[in-house]
Amino acid sequence: MTEPVADNASLQEAALQREVVRLNKVVTALMNRAERDMSAKASDFSAFQSGVALENQVRERTQQLEAALRENERVNRALQSEKEEQRILILKLEDAHNQLHQSEKLASIGQLAAGVAHEINNPIGFVNSNLGTLKGYVDKLIKLIEDVSTTVDPLLANDPEAKKSLEELKRKADLDFLREDIGCLIAESIDGTTRVRRIVQDLRDFSRTGEVSMEWVDLHAGLESTLNVVSNEIKYKAEVVREYGSLPKVECRPSQINQVFMNLLVNAAQAIDQKGRITLKSGCVDDKVWVSVSDTGSGIPPEIVARIFDPFFTTKAVGKGTGLGLSVSYGIIEKHGGKIEVASQPGRGSTFTVWLPARQPRVDCSGL
Repeated sequence: MTEPVADNASLQEAALQREVVRLNKVVTALMNRAERDMSAKASDFSAFQSGVALENQVRERTQQLEAALRENERVNRALQSEKEEQRILILKLEDAHNQLHQSEKLASIGQLAAGVAHEINNPIGFVNSNLGTLKGYVDKLIKLIEDVSTTVDPLLANDPEAKKSLEELKRKADLDFLREDIGCLIAESIDGTTRVRRIVQDLRDFSRTGEVSMEWVDLHAGLESTLNVVSNEIKYKAEVVREYGSLPKVECRPSQINQVFMNLLVNAAQAIDQKGRITLKSGCVDDKVWVSVSDTGSGIPPEIVARIFDPFFTTKAVGKGTGLGLSVSYGIIEKHGGKIEVASQPGRGSTFTVWLPARQPRVDCSGL
């Protein structure tokens, strides 16, 4: 009876061992599965972390690129601004060069004019003097002829033939006409040479190339001198009306101010198509003086009024003007501490008003 019991115990033990082995396999399988699940979850978390990190890097890189783009745009704007400033400086340099060239050319013309005026003045001077002397001689000769006629006529009363011959000689010589006309001819010649001398003197005063410093001058006298110089441009186009006020002497460079007057007067005459009027006015306000030149010409269109002082801007036909007259005038007046104002209505004419300080400001050198 004992052997069956032992066999049962062995069988139970073997079955128990097999169950333990099976359970071990099950536990191992479960542990392997748990490890795989945890590994998978760890991989997903790592991928999430990697995605977040990558996203942060992309965001930072984008911000860096945007900052670089903004900086690039700022640099480009700065370059464009610098380029525009350089362009403006180049234009100003060209303007200054052209004005300098024009001033040098005008100075050369002024020197030439002064030399020609000097050369003309000498022969005109002795011609005028000789005409004065000739007038005195002719007056004496005519007086002598009249005295001789008064003396001889009674003596020839008894000699008809001699008296007739004398009358014939007078008739052939047209003595009565000569007596009347010769005085007029000499007077007109003296007047002509006097006018030439005045024009030459005005031309010399107008050029005044030797002056460097400021002078106290009468603007009315300068305006009248300039009118004589440009009279040929004006006399066939316009009547000149003077409405001068009371002006003190002004401290300026006369030749430069006369050049401004010349440009304004010539422009006024050229603005008149047929026949018109140029009105000159002047006045004084506080410590400033003004001179205006008005014309009854075609006027200036409103859209170009702001451009008339620009270098090389002109509405004249090609070859009729350089477009520097008003620009040079503006620069001259500005350097004198003044200004030029313009008022114009198309079809009704224009008025240019020059304002100048009566006295130039003094530079304080005490701190130097």
